[in-house]
Amino acid sequence: MKENVKLAVLIDADNAQAAIIKELLAEIATFGTASVKRAYGDWTTPNLKGWKETLHAMAIQPIQQFSYTTGKNSSDSALIIDAMDLLHSQKLDGFCLVSSDSDFTRLATRVREAGMLVYGFGEHKTPAAFVAACDKFIYTEILRQPPPPVLSPIKAAPSQPIVLDGEVEQMVRQAVTAAKRDDGFAPLSVVGSLIIKSSPAFDARSFGCDKLGELMRRLSFIEVKEVANEKTSGIQLHVKLIRKKGPVAAIAPVA
Repeated sequence: MKENVKLAVLIDADNAQAAIIKELLAEIATFGTASVKRAYGDWTTPNLKGWKETLHAMAIQPIQQFSYTTGKNSSDSALIIDAMDLLHSQKLDGFCLVSSDSDFTRLATRVREAGMLVYGFGEHKTPAAFVAACDKFIYTEILRQPPPPVLSPIKAAPSQPIVLDGEVEQMVRQAVTAAKRDDGFAPLSVVGSLIIKSSPAFDARSFGCDKLGELMRRLSFIEVKEVANEKTSGIQLHVKLIRKKGPVAAIAPVA
């Protein structure tokens, strides 16, 4: 958890589900402190009735915005206006935008232009443009997944290899290649950062793994080694691409 990072959590209640807010705020806590928590919508309408208990339990401030015209979502505009006010207050380090609506794409871009972090949260139906506009995007379906059953070490089955689709595998290979050192190994933290920059929605949990390190260990084309960190007395993971075995090409001597 990065306690010094102050974040504003702005929720488009019309495009988010109250049932996942507890898990969502727990996820946000890994990025920083939610200094501002607001949810926008027309709270006089029946479709937002289920939010009441969640707002109280999670200390989220409801922002009332009446729908002046049928079919138009006025809460989007209210959220954007508040975001710009918070942006210019210069008291925050980033924003968490909770919505599956593409209307917030420009807002995310503007916040990043100001040098602030943008974390997006939405369902898989979220348009690609909004996903790409965020520094990191998390699909809320991941947060709803039940925890895996706890198995004893004796009964635990070995992890099965994971096969990525071609595009994702290529992205991982490019990240490792870009971050590798002379020995071919690359720090996993650097590789993870490069992957997120290339694909903000990339998440190891989408592949059934809790952490990126677990995912890397289950890829057949990746070698993982543990390296002692002299500064923290901890362990860092480094990864390396495993070359496919094949015929060795003859190299003519230099004349």
